[in-house]
Amino acid sequence: MDFEEIYQAYFQDVYFYLKSLASDENIAEEITQETFFKALKSMHQFDGKKDIRAWLFTIAKNTYFTHYKKQQRQINRVEESVLDVQIVEYLMNEEQAFAIHHYLHTMEEPYKEVFSLRTFGELSFEKIGQLFGKSDGWARVTFYRAKKKILAYMEAKQDEGN
Repeated sequence: MDFEEIYQAYFQDVYFYLKSLASDENIAEEITQETFFKALKSMHQFDGKKDIRAWLFTIAKNTYFTHYKKQQRQINRVEESVLDVQIVEYLMNEEQAFAIHHYLHTMEEPYKEVFSLRTFGELSFEKIGQLFGKSDGWARVTFYRAKKKILAYMEAKQDEGN
């Protein structure tokens, strides 16, 4: 069976399988195309001892999860950027900055110190992690959680004022 025949015979199966994973026709179609491209590139590795449909589904599943992880990373970066902008806007206003400092004074550790070291001390996550004997990933997550706590506090404070 040449690749064109494989494509014709299994395209719809792979597409429906991916559609069940992605729940989005456009993403399913995009990943189906990528699946067949990867299959074409690695066709020389397929020995014919196994079912070609199962082989294609394995490629499709792995391609989908790679795509999904990439999307999650992009979403997380956008969310972090939004949080950063909101914090900066609060800190630019003297009254709101004071409210943040007041909340920081009562905030539990390590959030209080990590936030202060990163925002006011301008230390890298790597340096903050070293100070605590932890990883830079730990420092990044702790800082992110501190920002979320501060924003929740500021939003509650604004709701009180309305």
